[in-house]
Amino acid sequence: MKTVAITGAFGYSGSAIAELLLARGDRVRTLTNSPNRPHPFGQTIEVHPLAFDDPPLLVAALRGCDVLVNTYWVRFKHRLFSFEQAVRNTQRLLAAARDAGVERIVHTSILKPEEGAGLAYYEGKLRLEKDLEAGGVSHAVLRPGVLFGRGDILVNNITWVLRHMPIFGVFGDGDYSLAPLHVEDFAAIAVRAIDAEPGLPRVIDCHGPQTFAYRELVRQLAGIIGVRRPIVGVSPGLGLLVSKLLNPLVGDVIITREEIEGLMRGLLWSAAPSLGTTQLTLWARAERDSLGRRYASEVGRRVKRDVAYEQI
Repeated sequence: MKTVAITGAFGYSGSAIAELLLARGDRVRTLTNSPNRPHPFGQTIEVHPLAFDDPPLLVAALRGCDVLVNTYWVRFKHRLFSFEQAVRNTQRLLAAARDAGVERIVHTSILKPEEGAGLAYYEGKLRLEKDLEAGGVSHAVLRPGVLFGRGDILVNNITWVLRHMPIFGVFGDGDYSLAPLHVEDFAAIAVRAIDAEPGLPRVIDCHGPQTFAYRELVRQLAGIIGVRRPIVGVSPGLGLLVSKLLNPLVGDVIITREEIEGLMRGLLWSAAPSLGTTQLTLWARAERDSLGRRYASEVGRRVKRDVAYEQI
């Protein structure tokens, strides 16, 4: 039995990891900014604040833990948060884990951070990987690209656009690849990393068994939910402009320049063997009646911390 701390165990990937650990009898505690968010765990998880500005409190929350699983990050720069802040916060968290005597750290990064030059999201992730390497604590780095499943944003919001807009614009020719991974497959990989499974690489590319060109992914999702929409190529600049015009309508940041560029560079796909088994198309068919019915708001999740994800 292990004692595992998870940042954000009431969130997206963190809750899937917590569920697996609790099912096998591990003790789980969470460091979270959303202690009042509804969750299915009852009193089985010990809750602590994610107190980045109070290092002694961070150390106290982590003391006695065998493993720290870090899922904390921000998706884009916003008036409420920034990449620079996320890097500083994560550095404080990693230092607190070392000071608390945590034996192993499992850290969530991103696919191909070394190829993300000029993109603050990727540069921040790469910097933290280097910090972790220099820290002297046993660790594993998880590098997911796109996650899907309960509570996902990208696949859900693609289908939301397909349901609500007369056309769907892809950036450029839409011929760049991605291989989405089911969040429960990601959680299973994380548990293997927690256990330091023999033969598992220290840096793990986390992607799914199906690879799609972006245009083809949109086309398949449209067919699965039963809508017919023209899928048209648009310049990245025009696509970003349209998304900015739509942002106030949904109260969110739909996509950013950096996300468009990372997608078009092929940074959300890996040539490494897939450790995931769940096919996106099969999952989407099972979920087609509910998929994309509600827009999933990243900003809403950051602001409405007492509300369940499915209600935001």
